[in-house]
Amino acid sequence: MDFVQKMKEKAVKLQKKLVLAEGHEPRTIKAARMLVDGKLASEVMLVGAKNTIETAAEKENVRLDGIKIVDPASSPSLDKYAKTYYEMLHAKEEANKAKGKIIDKPVTEDIAKGEVQHFLRWGAMMVHLGDADAMVAGAESSTADVLRAGLAIIGTQKGSKTASSCFVMMVPDKSWGADGGLIFSDCAVMPNPTAEQMADIAESAAQSCREFLEVDPVVALMSFSTKGSATHVDVAKVQQAFEILKGKNPDFLFDGELQADAALVPSVTDKKAPGSPVRGKVNTLIFPNLSAGNIGYKLVQRLGKAEAFGPFLQGFAKPISDLSRGCSVDDIVVTSAVTLARCK
Repeated sequence: MDFVQKMKEKAVKLQKKLVLAEGHEPRTIKAARMLVDGKLASEVMLVGAKNTIETAAEKENVRLDGIKIVDPASSPSLDKYAKTYYEMLHAKEEANKAKGKIIDKPVTEDIAKGEVQHFLRWGAMMVHLGDADAMVAGAESSTADVLRAGLAIIGTQKGSKTASSCFVMMVPDKSWGADGGLIFSDCAVMPNPTAEQMADIAESAAQSCREFLEVDPVVALMSFSTKGSATHVDVAKVQQAFEILKGKNPDFLFDGELQADAALVPSVTDKKAPGSPVRGKVNTLIFPNLSAGNIGYKLVQRLGKAEAFGPFLQGFAKPISDLSRGCSVDDIVVTSAVTLARCK
């Protein structure tokens, strides 16, 4: 069974509630119809003005039966959402004051009520308060905007301060990773993570490995150096990330800093990192920066003829996914299925 089919079957079994924040967007409306017809969620919700969504659906010849339309402006949850968002903004404001920052425009309840009705914030609030289990957006919004809404309202998972992403790579040679499956992280969000952020990314990617590949994660912190073979500030960062991760005492095998061959090829591991606990088992690769990660996954995809699924956001307290603005209807369906499959 391929990765997508496995995620779809898991979503069907879990029957969670999905909010598609860009409810007025034509591809999103079409995807909602496919998600409902495929029984991939117990409830699929489109955020937006009812008449706008109905007009767009009629133009695209899409039936809306079985799909719930959530209009923030007329929702009975508006006061509750506004109050919750105001409390979040006020707490952040007070924290900034404590740091000596000058607040030019203090937050008010009216400001919060206006801002929370933005479709991305509303969708994130639905997830935060349990009215939805997962959110998907980005068909017409930038990744930065999706991340801002998610971080401001949903926040990061306990023990982490970092949101990041991963790709699921399926290579033809089944001897690599977990039956040909590997997690590559971070390849899309954090341009140049600090050592602390890199350790956070490693923990999030390990969780992604469990969710997507359904195996115990074995993590390699990647570098152009192996165990001090080179001296450079970039190498030192990975070494520090390793020590931070070690101090957290995670429940998975890991090692670093490792070059790609030392991480993946047992005979090279024996020469460059003898006694490494990850020898011959690595299924999760953590890159030191976005350049390495993005280049790495594209090389494996194109030259190694691997299938690349993602990027999928990770590190959030609850499931949220970002789409490419050039996504197809099928891309939205697949991303939604994967996001639903991650729900607890």
